[in-house]
Amino acid sequence: MKDLMGKAIWDFYHDDGWENLLTETTISELDDLPVEYLFRDFEGMNKVEQKALELCYGKVLDIGAGAGSHTLYLQNERKLEVTALDVSPKSVEIAKLRGVKNAVCQNMLDFSGETFDTILLLMNGTGIFESLSTIDMYFSKLNSLLKEDGQILIDSTDILYMYERDEDGGIFVPSENYYGELDYWVHYKGDSEEPIKWLYLDFVTLKNAAENNGFQIERILQEDDSYLARITKK
Repeated sequence: MKDLMGKAIWDFYHDDGWENLLTETTISELDDLPVEYLFRDFEGMNKVEQKALELCYGKVLDIGAGAGSHTLYLQNERKLEVTALDVSPKSVEIAKLRGVKNAVCQNMLDFSGETFDTILLLMNGTGIFESLSTIDMYFSKLNSLLKEDGQILIDSTDILYMYERDEDGGIFVPSENYYGELDYWVHYKGDSEEPIKWLYLDFVTLKNAAENNGFQIERILQEDDSYLARITKK
């Protein structure tokens, strides 16, 4: 992994000739991702993020923490004990420099030894599941990390709106796989990362997957095509 996201975060923090990231997916063209967005404060976050942070309690695991913006709010404003987890070494280093007290560079599938009251997965948290074929593996891991009376707060977007429609309103979606399964590329300063598998889930599909894995789920907030869900053990 070239860790281009981490390099951009590192460059921005150190004001070292940073540039905006460029991202693209299987169904979307190149798009700017301003690096400063990854350093936003609570007021700069969307309603889904803000609601999720307000609902956090107890000991929190922030999966995919990036530069640590969510963690810092929970740690400094909510006074919660938070572990920031990310696979990007440079992002974790910057999170620590920004004041995150406990930041770990590790894949969530390899992380163990603790359980949490709240597990937080934001900025399309379902993306980490990769595909419908691997989602059960991730739910099993989440189950092992979650206390019996704990909660998982996760967001996603139903991206059906991104597909073309015919004149009768029919939607052209892939027949070989679920329409939310995408390849995701990151580009930075002329360099490109290998594509990763990234999963967007409509709420009904997430609900079915959660219930099939012994969880119960409720939709907390709907914002256009995006939503926040709370998942708990049955």
